[in-house]
Amino acid sequence: MSKIDLNLGVISDTHGLLRPQAVAALRGCDLIIHAGDVGNEAVLDGLRSIAPTHAIRGNIDTEMRARLPATDIVEVGELLFYVLHNIADLDLDPPTAGFAAVVYGHSHQPSIRWDDGVLYLNPGSAGPRRFRLPVTLARVAVTTMELRPEIVELQV
Repeated sequence: MSKIDLNLGVISDTHGLLRPQAVAALRGCDLIIHAGDVGNEAVLDGLRSIAPTHAIRGNIDTEMRARLPATDIVEVGELLFYVLHNIADLDLDPPTAGFAAVVYGHSHQPSIRWDDGVLYLNPGSAGPRRFRLPVTLARVAVTTMELRPEIVELQV
């Protein structure tokens, strides 16, 4: 097993709610990515109090439109992660572009899948519960050799 170089927290679809359970689950992370539908600046302030935070805007982030990009490229250790809100808007080929991972949100459905050596990660929604979907976020242990993602269900 390789030494963990970095602990990454991934959160999405908070819709203005930063739950104490999410804060607890993200403690110890070296870096946080928020994949859109932030809701308000207070959510980002709370995340930034834990670790450096990269955030993009989602479809509900109309008031934050000028401050948050639609997509971002985040350096996670020596790897590049492509971040967008809705995976349907992906307009590039991640393996060809050199991305190790694609992080997205929007659907509120947590998902970890690998395709052509690229991690596709949706942390689900850590905000208000929608339908019967779980309230989740993700953590990724990053080593020089691999990405080890996990979905964390928050007990709410």
